[in-house]
Amino acid sequence: MKINMRSTIFSLNRVLFISVFLFLINQYSFGNQEDIANQIRYRFETDQPKERLEIRDLPLVSGDELFPFYTAREFEPVWSENGILKEIAYELRFEIKQAKYDGLNPKDYHLELFDAFFETFEQNKGSGSSNEITDVADLDIFLTDAFFRLAKDLEIGRVDPSVLKAEWEIPPMIKNTDYGKLLTEATKGGQLRSYLVSLYPKFMMYRNGREVLRAMENIEEKDSLDWKEIKINKSIKPGDSNSDIPVIRERLRFWGYLSDSADISSKNYDSALVDAVKSFQKENGMEDDGILGNLSILSLNQSPSDLIDKISVNLERMRWLPDTVDNTEFILVNIANFQLDLLNKLDTIHTAKVIVGKRYHESPIFMAEMSYIVFSPYWNIPYSITRNEILPSIRKNPNYLRDKNMEVVTSAGKVVDPSTVDFSSKSFPYWIRQKPGGSNSLGLVKFMFPNKHSVYIHDTPARSLFSREDRALSHGCIRLQDPAKFAQILLEGNRGWTPQKIDEAMHLDHEEIVNLDRKIPVVILYLTFWADSTGKGHFRPDIYGRDQEVLTALRK
Repeated sequence: MKINMRSTIFSLNRVLFISVFLFLINQYSFGNQEDIANQIRYRFETDQPKERLEIRDLPLVSGDELFPFYTAREFEPVWSENGILKEIAYELRFEIKQAKYDGLNPKDYHLELFDAFFETFEQNKGSGSSNEITDVADLDIFLTDAFFRLAKDLEIGRVDPSVLKAEWEIPPMIKNTDYGKLLTEATKGGQLRSYLVSLYPKFMMYRNGREVLRAMENIEEKDSLDWKEIKINKSIKPGDSNSDIPVIRERLRFWGYLSDSADISSKNYDSALVDAVKSFQKENGMEDDGILGNLSILSLNQSPSDLIDKISVNLERMRWLPDTVDNTEFILVNIANFQLDLLNKLDTIHTAKVIVGKRYHESPIFMAEMSYIVFSPYWNIPYSITRNEILPSIRKNPNYLRDKNMEVVTSAGKVVDPSTVDFSSKSFPYWIRQKPGGSNSLGLVKFMFPNKHSVYIHDTPARSLFSREDRALSHGCIRLQDPAKFAQILLEGNRGWTPQKIDEAMHLDHEEIVNLDRKIPVVILYLTFWADSTGKGHFRPDIYGRDQEVLTALRK
């Protein structure tokens, strides 16, 4: 009997010992919350003053926000419980991988580091080993840093447009979110994705653009073509023969404009290829004339990888845009698309072709408010054009001013007899303006939105230019097709401005200024890609060569 009692006592003691041992393992070997919190606090309090906080010699981009965030929660870990990673940590890693569909590089958010940590933790779990408390603490800080950085990049963009050579003067999106509070809410809510999605630009073209990028990645995975640049000396017209035609056929077949069974060996530009080229041109915003010019070849040279880069660049530009015009009437001019759209609550009211600034006279990117219209305008010629173009023409042709319906005026606007002016003098203290009329370079009407660039929208006597594929032709202002129709829409709220009255105002021998009954935001931007409301992606040539600078900064 004594032996049985001893055996029972021994068994009970053994069970108690094992229970205590397991408890201690759980509390200390894996690390309780307090131990990990102390390790996190230690990282911040022992850090030497530097430009950026560093953990394991790796700089933390969000260092200024991390310390206050962890201090407010008494350094309690966010992503683990007693040394074991929570599901939300795995969710963040997944969302970082998905950031490639925002045009961002997942490696910029410690992805490789997380993969190494997570693999180690999984191995520890499989072998029954504990995770090092220091690893858990460091990983927690890295995960929070990645969340803050990703949240910021989604909300206002990764690249600061003010540091680019190509000016972007639209007031940028500003940080409106406390990322610490957002993360706290996300950890309570249990789903990280919805909180990150809330930071996306409010424009549907952004979300639709992400899906176009996703689809393009799938296309890239199947791409086996050689995308060597096609170069042409002159346009290729129907009926021509050219050694690059087989390559063009191959690329059109790749993009689905020719059937998979189509023969691509012929060098002749036949009718079947013409139809495919026309479809390609129409889909890419070009004149579908079947003539393979510079813009058509430029577009055909773009591989799926190139288009992924183009989408990435423009998703970044969309993140720079303020959402203040989201539910208002505004005028949008996309320089790269050669198009003006008048929108009201994002519904398109009017669309027209435009002519924009040519290279080296590039139309600027900015935002202003349209407030008035000038019918039968004078063209007050900029002094740079006067010096470089007008004065040399006058010296060659004394009748130039009369032929062009121009006059010389003082800075006060007083007309000067041109016979009293020495046009050969290096000093020219006058202005030249073109009088109202059909030959006026501004046409019959201009639409004014005062700005420091002196850019405005106007008519043009050279209306045949709107049929051109490349319409980067002006000195920087925006020439508009069918300006009478545009004026009619803008003046619907101004009593008495019928189409007949507008036509009369456009054919006066003097200016007539009409103030609009409201101020309309004008946004002049540069997007070489966007996705429409149906989810269809639209690509345009980079006519000003601005995409590469943004891409380089985005991938830096």
